[in-house]
Amino acid sequence: MRLSDFNYNLPPELIAQHPLSNRTSSRLLEVGRSAHGELLLNDQQFTDVINLIQPGDLLVFNDTKVIPARLFGKKETGGAVEVLLERVTGTDTAITQIRASKSPKPGTKLIMGSPTEPFGIEVIGRSDGAQNPFFDVKFSGPCIPLLEKYGQLPLPPYITHIPTEEDQKRYQTVVAKNPGAVAAPTAGLHFDETILKLLEKKGIQHTTLTLHVGAGTFSPVRTEDLTEHKMHSEWFSIPKETQALIQQTKDRGGRVIAVGTTSLRALESSAALDLQEGETRLFITPGYAFKVVDCLITNFHLPCSTLLMLVSAFAGYDAIRKAYDHAITQQYRFFSYGDAMFLSRI
Repeated sequence: MRLSDFNYNLPPELIAQHPLSNRTSSRLLEVGRSAHGELLLNDQQFTDVINLIQPGDLLVFNDTKVIPARLFGKKETGGAVEVLLERVTGTDTAITQIRASKSPKPGTKLIMGSPTEPFGIEVIGRSDGAQNPFFDVKFSGPCIPLLEKYGQLPLPPYITHIPTEEDQKRYQTVVAKNPGAVAAPTAGLHFDETILKLLEKKGIQHTTLTLHVGAGTFSPVRTEDLTEHKMHSEWFSIPKETQALIQQTKDRGGRVIAVGTTSLRALESSAALDLQEGETRLFITPGYAFKVVDCLITNFHLPCSTLLMLVSAFAGYDAIRKAYDHAITQQYRFFSYGDAMFLSRI
């Protein structure tokens, strides 16, 4: 398949700019099949997800926590600069995107923080080579505390307002606990404590893993030939307890339901690479043979994105095209603060 196969026209007014008043107030599009194999598109509310998940099923959430990963400052020469972390790589090192009037060279010093409490970032060089859009950098102190004090919440590029107090709360999932992401695992944003308790009462377990979502998730695919695309790397970790619950679920005939594409990517990477923890560049496109996940709860994704390719591989290319056409006609809300889908594997 080609990159152009994953394009679609989205009216800008359908891009959700703010979260709804309640996490569970969003709509839910169920994409399934009839007994005869016909495509079914059912418009529901997100609270109806309780009826789509059965006792014995297992929900797997990504418990990564979004860090305030955007910093503003200047070069030593005085030019304004914006730094967006892609990922933390060590106590005082990170991979970043840097926006400045000129691309910074190795050795460039950036001044961040406040006039009374400045701190420095030194550009070490391009990450993975000269053509890569990311830079390896070294902070003058531990990254996370400096980000927590001076950083700004990194809302996605299609959300146009400056982060507010509302965003500080709502751009985190209720299971978020491990700092390191620069974008939220957005399918998890639809869940609150009440719906989790109702699912538990029905006999449905949930568990967590960690995949730190990087800024690379928003990077466009630039090659028409998908085999030439280099997937961004993300770090994941799956606890032994989660692995045990997955095996128990499979043994009793239950379904493993990934809450979000990041949870799915971690689970399928673990199976493909035989790793409990590590780096993944797994690029899932139509034709991929899924090994772990049976159902997927996900938001609607950007045109020509690797995430749209992933859901097309999972639920079927034609099914996703029809589902997106339906969602646009029915004016669903798209992207991070938008509505959700419940997908069953083809």
